[in-house]
Amino acid sequence: MLTSGPVVRSSRVALLLAGGDGTRLRDLTCKIAGSPIPKQYCRLWKGSSLLEATISRARLFAPHDRIHVVINENHLDLAKDQVSILPNSNVFVQPLNRDTGPGMIYALLHIERTHPDAIVAVFPTDHYVDKDWAFIAHVFRAANTISRMPDKIAMLGIVPDRPEPGYGYILPAGPLKMAGRVRRGRSYHVGAFTEKPSFEDSQAIIERGALWNTFVMVFRLQRMMDLLRELVPDEFAKLSELRCAPAKAAEIYQTLRSWNLSTQVLARIPQHLVVLRIANVSWSDWGTRESVERTYRALKQAPFWDMPSPIENQMAG
Repeated sequence: MLTSGPVVRSSRVALLLAGGDGTRLRDLTCKIAGSPIPKQYCRLWKGSSLLEATISRARLFAPHDRIHVVINENHLDLAKDQVSILPNSNVFVQPLNRDTGPGMIYALLHIERTHPDAIVAVFPTDHYVDKDWAFIAHVFRAANTISRMPDKIAMLGIVPDRPEPGYGYILPAGPLKMAGRVRRGRSYHVGAFTEKPSFEDSQAIIERGALWNTFVMVFRLQRMMDLLRELVPDEFAKLSELRCAPAKAAEIYQTLRSWNLSTQVLARIPQHLVVLRIANVSWSDWGTRESVERTYRALKQAPFWDMPSPIENQMAG
């Protein structure tokens, strides 16, 4: 049975990041949907979109009224039916895509209004996970870690099966010690955080024991806000104007540069991170057609978009 441990239900909040444009997968989404839509809205697996699958997974962590999603204004028509299960106030519509950094601050400022004491679990919406319950058990483990180590940011890591330059890497350091016990083999301090190294560098860091970064993370909302205020003060200050003037969002976004949370924040604070190694779960970042089709091959399933249509079958017959 999945249990939440010491993290009470009322403090748990899920944040889904759905602001990406998914340009690398446009050839496939165009083939499936008839137009090059962002990958998170495309029905890539068993008739569901990756966003819908992530919402379903997040409901194992938090009740639906504590699940929030950040999207872009120009994706609203694609998203509205897929997020209809959530309260309208939980859908944060940012005026433009300015990458994960501004998207994160924008969403956290919204959550702060209603849940200032939240423990937040962040979920990207372009990942494949084979066992939702098993995966969320690790998220609960991360939340329980944060309840005991409230100044840390907990990241979920996967043991790599190949060098992958398109991924981020977390190099574990010593094992965590909580309540007088060393948690061997599962939870670690972080020695280094590397975002999208070269093929050769990814190979070298894997040999040192690095894990793939799933970008699923858990933290106290106020702790992350403090780190963002410290590390990206100008960007944080601009978006913080929305606390008093939410109607200025479009104007403020026009002045923002795009910046990546992993590169500009997480890679600079390994001393504030912990990483939990995930086991017994198959995970993949579906950022490219190759990664999607690799998963289908591993499952011994033919991609439905490559299967001949009934008309083609008749013609072949």
